[in-house]
Amino acid sequence: MTTVAQTQKQAVVIGAGPAGLMAAEMLSDAGMSVTVCDHKPSVGRKFLMAGKSGLNLTKVESSDTFMNAFTNAKDPLAPIISAFDGDAVQAWATGLGQEVFTGSTGRVFPTVMKASPLLRAWLVRLSEVGVQLNTRWRWTGWDDSKLVFDTPEGTQMLQPDVTVLAMGGASWARLGSTGEWAKVLATDTPFTPFAPANAGIAMDWSSHMEPHFGTALKGIALKSGTYRSRGEAMISRHGFEGGGVYTVSRGVREGHPLMLDLLPDQTVEALTVKLDQPRGKMSTANFMRKALKLDPVKIAVLQEMARPLPQDNKALAKLLKALPVKHDGLRPTDQAISTAGGVKFDAVDDALMLHNRPGVFVAGEMLDWEAPTGGYLISACLATGRWAGQHAAAWAQKG
Repeated sequence: MTTVAQTQKQAVVIGAGPAGLMAAEMLSDAGMSVTVCDHKPSVGRKFLMAGKSGLNLTKVESSDTFMNAFTNAKDPLAPIISAFDGDAVQAWATGLGQEVFTGSTGRVFPTVMKASPLLRAWLVRLSEVGVQLNTRWRWTGWDDSKLVFDTPEGTQMLQPDVTVLAMGGASWARLGSTGEWAKVLATDTPFTPFAPANAGIAMDWSSHMEPHFGTALKGIALKSGTYRSRGEAMISRHGFEGGGVYTVSRGVREGHPLMLDLLPDQTVEALTVKLDQPRGKMSTANFMRKALKLDPVKIAVLQEMARPLPQDNKALAKLLKALPVKHDGLRPTDQAISTAGGVKFDAVDDALMLHNRPGVFVAGEMLDWEAPTGGYLISACLATGRWAGQHAAAWAQKG
């Protein structure tokens, strides 16, 4: 007599971040027996870290605007994200008992501003439908068609009907995204090397900047190449950090100059008129503070980048509007919010299955796409995980 367990198709998901867990849910919904393997002692570590700043799940804006954030990857991602768009992400979160709200910039967050309640509810749901979770299982590759894992109990092998790989990129290795999987896949899979995305700008500050460490440079604009942002930048011991910086970091990575506008709401002409006022015995710094309402942090950055300042007022006004930032490039890849690079879309079919490994699907940041912070990253990870899981189940059921 054949039992249900004997006839049930087997699926393995490697990686227990948002993409992997979403793939596991889809596979289980399709009636498959699902095992999730992760090399860390607990799951969703980077997801939980993102939740410390509120867990920006998605963003409410037009579909075209949302997809444009993915630049050169928007075409392959378009059908995947449209199948699980911002509205669907919000419905998914509320379905797990987590109410959400939309901020003034369109960013969507859980009302509790944490990731842990959502993750706990998700894991309970997965457990209730029989998804098995193996932690401290580090995938090391294949032995013929078998998946090989290094575990606390020694080498273990699994031979599922279908596999979803969702092991992340190469940032914040201590949270799980080590990028070590590339050593296995890149030998026979088209692959773009990892690079930092949404990264801070490295600076070798002079001692004059030390009093400003931990201070925000507010009301500024940044640009590098075609990338622009308005907002603020946090001054740290190592350089510039923050959402406004991350938005333009791709331009820096591509080799474009980084330009800082200290007074984005004023024109060069208006600033020149103010600078032409009599200054008496005031120093240039004091005069700018009074005439332009320039705060001490902006003055410090201006002097750090452009000392000695020009004596010509129009030249000074132009400098205030387009200050070249002298920097040492981006912070290291492991310290970036996310990474560019990964498995090229040419290496997978429309279902996200590897051309050279039938039955193996890829999701999340393992794929070669990048986007700015602001809800795009988690949203795309959930969408690609869902897409890969659904198509993996369909492929297995045909076999």
